Amino acid sequence: MVSDVYLPRINGVSTSIRTFRNTLATQGIKVTLVAPQYADEAEESGVIRVPGRPVPFDPEDRLANWAAMRDTVARLAPSVDLIHLQTPFFAHYAGLKASKAFGLPVVATYHTLFEEYLGGYIPWMPNSWLRALARRISCRQCNALDAVIVPSLAMSERLSRYGVVTPMHIVPTGVQVERFAKGDREHFRKRHGIEMTRPMLLFVGRVAQEKNIGFLLQALQYALRSLPQLLLVVAGDGPALPALRAQAEMLGLTNAVQFIGYLDGEHELPDCYAAADVFVFSSLTETQGLVLLEAMAAGLPVVALSSMGTTDILAAGLGSISPEADPQVFAKALLDLFADPIWHRQLRIEALAYAAEWPDTANSEKLARLYQNLLDRPR
Repeated sequence: MVSDVYLPRINGVSTSIRTFRNTLATQGIKVTLVAPQYADEAEESGVIRVPGRPVPFDPEDRLANWAAMRDTVARLAPSVDLIHLQTPFFAHYAGLKASKAFGLPVVATYHTLFEEYLGGYIPWMPNSWLRALARRISCRQCNALDAVIVPSLAMSERLSRYGVVTPMHIVPTGVQVERFAKGDREHFRKRHGIEMTRPMLLFVGRVAQEKNIGFLLQALQYALRSLPQLLLVVAGDGPALPALRAQAEMLGLTNAVQFIGYLDGEHELPDCYAAADVFVFSSLTETQGLVLLEAMAAGLPVVALSSMGTTDILAAGLGSISPEADPQVFAKALLDLFADPIWHRQLRIEALAYAAEWPDTANSEKLARLYQNLLDRPR
């Protein structure tokens, strides 16, 4: 695998890579990952780090050194059977170059809907130009591969509209249910000064413009009129944090919102899920929405907008509510849920059962079969 991002950078791509690295091993597949170095992270078996430097305007990420990534992938290529690309930047071109040089099958997972993201990072260019550019680049990159892996049906349909003709395979990232079922509600609430009886909403994810967190603040403002003790906890960090803090202050929500930053995925995050009463999510650009499954695995009812990749998870209507994209309507759904403990408990039970239908091991089997099919094809 080759990626421009990995842990300790926490996001959906890193989580997906970690999940498949671990579960593919149960299929007898050895995975070596090439990824950027962030700081002084400890050595990890099967992970080769190449030098990286902070990305302008986005210091959480690292821009890998092109020559180091290219040479590292080329050095490893003779000892591998297949190259799996995870991001469309230097990792994509280094992996593609090596696959051609050594005659190896090459696949990529299309994790991110870039046409929806670029406007927030290059605001001085017309958004229509950026969208068109993102579509052209994505189409060209995907059509240079042997297969494209997408996490949802919506992403497959979007890429088809771009003009992608390479075979696409829907392989969502599964969830390690048992990890999220062991959170400590009391520990988290005491640590962050949250009363045990205070109703708590939770958002987990990157604090960036594309996550549409401002919508949640607007919905919270309406909900507080009927439930004044309601608290929204935002777990994550990102470039939109200063603007969201300012929005919260402008809306008079300073005492109703806690921004708590990144959480350790092994211990703090499960505790955070356990501490909440409802998980809320309003992104309109997700290619899957893995955090919805994590929340459900912790037994949290989910109230989320159904759009793009989240639709694959929310369509079943199990453990979740999908209001229309109107802050007042969203707020009413929250209030109705808090007002009906029996319904809340029913959604908790549904969420746990539904998350169990998305195990990480099942999807690693699908990915392993795809690898084998590509290796069996004549080249």
